[in-house]
Amino acid sequence: MTYLTAPGLPEDAIRARARDGSAAVFPPLDSYGTAVFGGTREQGDEIDALRLAPPVFMPGRLAQLIELGREPLYSDVRLTTGLGGFDAPLPVYVSALGSTRVAGTGLALSRQAGRLGIPMVIGENVAPMNGFRSSGDDHRKGLLERILAYCEELPDGVGGLCVQQSTEDADSEVWNHVYSDSAVSGLLASGRLGFEMKVGQGAKPGLGGLTMVSEAVAADLEGQYAVERLTDGGAVLRCSSPGTFTDEIFRRQIQLMRNNYPRARCWVKLFPGRDVGHAADIAWDSGAHAVTVDGAEGGTGWAPTGFLGHVGLPLAECLRRVVPAGRTLLASGRVWDGIRAVKLLALGARAVGLGRAALVAADEDPVHGLERLLDAMALEMRMAVSSLGRYAADETGPEDLWRPES
Repeated sequence: MTYLTAPGLPEDAIRARARDGSAAVFPPLDSYGTAVFGGTREQGDEIDALRLAPPVFMPGRLAQLIELGREPLYSDVRLTTGLGGFDAPLPVYVSALGSTRVAGTGLALSRQAGRLGIPMVIGENVAPMNGFRSSGDDHRKGLLERILAYCEELPDGVGGLCVQQSTEDADSEVWNHVYSDSAVSGLLASGRLGFEMKVGQGAKPGLGGLTMVSEAVAADLEGQYAVERLTDGGAVLRCSSPGTFTDEIFRRQIQLMRNNYPRARCWVKLFPGRDVGHAADIAWDSGAHAVTVDGAEGGTGWAPTGFLGHVGLPLAECLRRVVPAGRTLLASGRVWDGIRAVKLLALGARAVGLGRAALVAADEDPVHGLERLLDAMALEMRMAVSSLGRYAADETGPEDLWRPES
């Protein structure tokens, strides 16, 4: 029995992939031999409107032919990627999941992401809301439980885990607790622990985390969080601080991260602000191993509906304003399939983040849903990259895209 919905995403298609894996990349198998298919174009954002544009002449394919001594196949495409100090089998990571109820599949996702060797981010406010070590109920597992679930499945040499810290997390000294806990010593020793400074997220730029809590919980949180009683006697809105940043504060905080936690990777997550390119340059120049840009299409467990439709730059515009110049740029926002992922790689991203799609997949099948979704994505990515005459995911570029006329 599922309970999770994802308005704005092709939820049925994601659930089909979580059930059927690579078979769901194609039309229904029972239509083979009885149906003919043609080009389609779905409504969506600017990235959806882009088309991958293979060339007729492919010198890269000839080079691969010479190297292999045979005609190259899509299965020869290399998807292994280094991102933000971690190694991954494909250019995908699991985006931050915080303390809201929809993150109740967090343990299932942790286990599957760990088993796959996919980097994963644990979102803000998990420790202040659910505890560092406490078990809680099925939807409120503590921070350490999520970390251990990932580590117990993680193969050697791949993956990595990042822990976000908000203002309230900093008050709880979350990074200090994680960095010094024996449970993560293996991640530290292998260079697979990271910390992510969350400046904001795409669905609610300029705001902190928002969660609905009971009146009893709200009474305990007042003074630590802002709370807003939206109805008489009903659930209460808990509001995190978004933090305050200037150029100098931002720079100093990253430098402090590098100084205080020298063995941890440093990630920075930016919301789709108009100065996102300037902020990304400061982050990289200050020593960040990776910068994540979360476009306005990014997901959230709770936000004002006006923000969802009218606040923040679309991901495509963010990527126009950010110039990675060889540095690690991560992109998130409505990613669920391999074609959108390849488009984002061609626009400059090193890897893409799965948020809502990962939650839906794990909701469909808590044991294998994410694995099957990523099997389908990997097949699509290999086929798409190969069609461009490329044989590594990081070889794509803007010349591989066609933009329709406005």
